[in-house]
Amino acid sequence: MCYAKAMARLEPFAAVRYDPARVDPDAVVSPPYDVVGRAERARLAARSPYNAIHVELPVRDQSEGLDQYENAARIFRGWLDAGIVRPDALEAFYLYRMTFHDERGHLRVTTGLLGALGLDLHGAGQVLAHEQTIPKDRMDRLSLLRSTRLNTSPIWVLSLAKGLTSACREALSQAGKTSWRTTDAAGVVHEIWPMTDERRVAEITALGASAPVLIADGHHRYETACTYATECRMRNGDRPGPYDLALAFVVELSEEELSIRAIHRLVRGISPDHLEDMLAPFFRIEPAPEDLVALPATAAPGVIGLFTNNGFKLLHPLPVLERAVEDDLDASRLKLALDSLPDHELTYEPGWHEATAAVREGREDAAFLLRPVTVARIERVAYDGRRMAPKSTFFQPKPRTGMAYRSLEG
Repeated sequence: MCYAKAMARLEPFAAVRYDPARVDPDAVVSPPYDVVGRAERARLAARSPYNAIHVELPVRDQSEGLDQYENAARIFRGWLDAGIVRPDALEAFYLYRMTFHDERGHLRVTTGLLGALGLDLHGAGQVLAHEQTIPKDRMDRLSLLRSTRLNTSPIWVLSLAKGLTSACREALSQAGKTSWRTTDAAGVVHEIWPMTDERRVAEITALGASAPVLIADGHHRYETACTYATECRMRNGDRPGPYDLALAFVVELSEEELSIRAIHRLVRGISPDHLEDMLAPFFRIEPAPEDLVALPATAAPGVIGLFTNNGFKLLHPLPVLERAVEDDLDASRLKLALDSLPDHELTYEPGWHEATAAVREGREDAAFLLRPVTVARIERVAYDGRRMAPKSTFFQPKPRTGMAYRSLEG
């Protein structure tokens, strides 16, 4: 499958944004829904009645008889009516910069922009996916979109257009004071600037239209947006509308701009004493050094780490597994093996130390430790028209929800 001639559609839009005179930025932004646990959601909700989590990950209002999605729509309408959030007067691209330290302590900067990305409803290759999705998550996001008619958090896409980073940085050099700045709990600084200059907007639009984009994060949100657009067109005689686009954080595909972590697998419900026997048809198992954090540098390709209360092990894939798997991705190998196990609970954790701590503390029975997928591998999988197993990549840091909303009304 070849997507070389497909081009993305990228347009400015008039964001709905918080009035900085009414709220503290640090109090109202949140991570995207899929990395927020129950305890963190409660903390964010308590921080401010206007925190983005109230619409990004809503709860029911039993007193009003509203489900969580109806409640999110009611809450956001209340913010609009009270002037807590306001539509911008002009359409713009919103330059977005994240400044952070990576896992090795190196200072990093990711520079991109928020824009309205055209949906590739006919699969022409304008928007490439690299990861499978989970039906339950798609249904949740679709229910929220139907009720609120609002893009609450951006899809993160990687542009294959060369020069996007340079164009954004040049625009930033003349942008002046940031219009919105916040620092998240991990110390990442998030900043945006609206860019309305016609020449620069035209330059970014043209760059976006010169190449396809690759979804880095937000596959569920993207598929949800496509489903919703199809529903809208079926109801209105296939007429175009704002539903044909979705809020996106666009960054040039570049090792310099990206920081990718693995997503490890946690298993509960299978005794560690039996687990190795169950894995034996797929892997050769050998003891590993206690410092298994060195796995990416020391282990052969395809090797997966395993940690239980019996210690660290290395799982070397056997030929029978290599013949059965569709690609040479660690997550795909592991998925085949885990699918053969008896009923168990499977969860995901991007933090290496957090994953092993969950086992040490008895909250999980086993942690399967994977290495990060490279940018080159992600690009190759997408161009081949294939998809990785769900939860194969963890791009960090995450753009914040609440920096800008995009309404689908009108």
